[in-house]
Amino acid sequence: MRLDRPIKEKELAALAKKLRKAAGTSKAAIARELGVKPPTVFAAEERPEKSLTRLRIRIIERCSPYGVSGPFYFLRRK
Repeated sequence: MRLDRPIKEKELAALAKKLRKAAGTSKAAIARELGVKPPTVFAAEERPEKSLTRLRIRIIERCSPYGVSGPFYFLRRK
């Protein structure tokens, strides 16, 4: 996935998963950090049709050097 172009809302799920894994963080660990339950993180990463955009953005920002700005969801260095 290229990060130098706008990212569609449905692509945020895969990006959140990719960046969380690259950071070496488990679903359970990120769930604890963000104050949600592990099944919610699973849904945010695996079910792009679910409306969990805010959680996906929080995962991306916690697990990467990027901040997310929208509504077009550009990634920019923090």
